[in-house]
Amino acid sequence: MTSLRVNLLKWLIAPLLIINLLGAALTYWLAWTPAQTAFDQSLADTGWAIVPRLSEVNGEIKINLPQKEEQILRIDHFNIVYFVVRNSAGEILAGDPDFPVLPFPAKVDTPETYDASMRGEPIRIIGLTHAIGNKNVFIGVAETLRKRNNIRSVIVLSLLLLEGLLTAVTVGIVWFAITRGLFPLKKMQTDLSLRKRDDLSPMPIEQVALELHPLVSAMNNLLHKAEVGAINQQNFLANVAHQLRTPLAGLKLQIEWLAQRHQADADTTYSTDLMLSSTNRMIRQTNQLLALARAEPSNFIKTRLEPLSLDKLVEESIQHFIQESDKKQIDLGFDLSHTVVMGDRFLMRDLIDNLIDNAIRYSPEFGRVTVSCVQRDGFGVLSVEDSGPGIAASERELIFNRFYRLNDKVTGSGLGLAIVRDIATDHNATIVLNNGEGGLGTVFKVQIPKA
Repeated sequence: MTSLRVNLLKWLIAPLLIINLLGAALTYWLAWTPAQTAFDQSLADTGWAIVPRLSEVNGEIKINLPQKEEQILRIDHFNIVYFVVRNSAGEILAGDPDFPVLPFPAKVDTPETYDASMRGEPIRIIGLTHAIGNKNVFIGVAETLRKRNNIRSVIVLSLLLLEGLLTAVTVGIVWFAITRGLFPLKKMQTDLSLRKRDDLSPMPIEQVALELHPLVSAMNNLLHKAEVGAINQQNFLANVAHQLRTPLAGLKLQIEWLAQRHQADADTTYSTDLMLSSTNRMIRQTNQLLALARAEPSNFIKTRLEPLSLDKLVEESIQHFIQESDKKQIDLGFDLSHTVVMGDRFLMRDLIDNLIDNAIRYSPEFGRVTVSCVQRDGFGVLSVEDSGPGIAASERELIFNRFYRLNDKVTGSGLGLAIVRDIATDHNATIVLNNGEGGLGTVFKVQIPKA
């Protein structure tokens, strides 16, 4: 997918780089043109220095240029300087005989520039036409381009360094500005990531940038729809589970009556046992669906919390689980101390039932399950230890997901621990998993704030 950051960088940095390049070209032209003009003016001054040495004698043009003065004209620490003086017939009066032959400038006393080559090296020439009496004289002064090329290299190198620095600063500023500009989106992402899975409350639109208001409004609208859908789903789940409990209970009674009526018939007894087992599973799953709907954190009302005796709630469940554990010859033990917590009676019963039922289901025959509760450090701690296969560290978070099961061979819906997690969330309780004694089995500890 296309990155918003990349698109912003592309549409901001590319035009800025083009503008920088155009600015560099203009800066080069503004720096080099005056330098070139200054060099040309220096050559023209050399040509003008020759003019006073020209005179007309008996109708002929003569030049009085002693050798020392000629040497002075040619002095330059970087370039080689050439010059020539020609009469109107093109005859050389002074200077270098191999000086390039150029046309006389059309205007008198108006220097013109030429580019040429002399002795295998490019040169820059200033040509000047000067009138002596009624005769014209051509004065040409040239120099090699060493000094000009050196100055040009300095200008280009300085511009490259300057443009490189400006480009780096520009890219840095744009990157920083885009990062700061995208920060509200990053913050929104972080806020959504930190939300609990059941938190469908609207996002505060007043705390986001004005440009993000349409996006936040659309997300809030979506969250509202999801919240309504979740509530409707939970209500439907609770209603269906509630409506199923009564007919299932009646069906169970009829099957039990039928089993007693025909207990002498082996085939009928076998069939009624199967029907009763299936009915019990259906009743358990219906009860779990109802517990799941009741425990949903988004539906929980904190005012339902009241002081509860945790040990008494466990005692109320003992008889049922003794019967279940006897079927697998499991040693079910209880170590209960008086423990008072703040809780919802129905939900705490569901939590206790699911933890103990889960321990019995996953413990092997002739295994051991120990249930205890104790008051400790401001918490009521409910502990359920089994002698089952244990839970790998990589799966200790997954087991609380709905319909996740560790072993498909063990009967169950995969909702028990999901219900336990939701109830713990409702009560601001924490669940801690540890290995059992000797590294065998699993210990579930639920720490519930005390009354």
